[in-house]
Amino acid sequence: MEIKTSNQPTSQIYADAISVRRAVFIDEQGIAPELELDEVTTATWHYVLYDDQQHAVATARMTPESDATLHVQRVATRQAARGHGYAGALIKRMMADARQRGYQQLTLGAQVTAVSFYQQLGFITQGAPFMEAGIQHRTMTYQLTE
Repeated sequence: MEIKTSNQPTSQIYADAISVRRAVFIDEQGIAPELELDEVTTATWHYVLYDDQQHAVATARMTPESDATLHVQRVATRQAARGHGYAGALIKRMMADARQRGYQQLTLGAQVTAVSFYQQLGFITQGAPFMEAGIQHRTMTYQLTE
């Protein structure tokens, strides 16, 4: 397993991230492409996890929300690759990178079906549930500093 990152929308890593997102969010969950495939800038870092056969199997991205907070989005694992800890490995790498860059907090909008996954990683739910792309979500935060 290998995790690669890029902030370049023209990179192969970005193309691989889009491929995983299309498979999960558009094909599997039925989210409209115009809602899923938004514009990004070089402030957004895309993470792709490749399995031992170098197939892109999981992805996530994070974007600065403030000087102290990064927003994690688009966490997805191809259906056939679930249950191997790939998404957890991605999130842990993102936590380490965020700490190294001096950020204090991660925030994300978790689909309610994934709340327990994020709780196991130390995220805490905040506020009331909300709808996004027709799916119920919860805001969650993770403190990078003690």
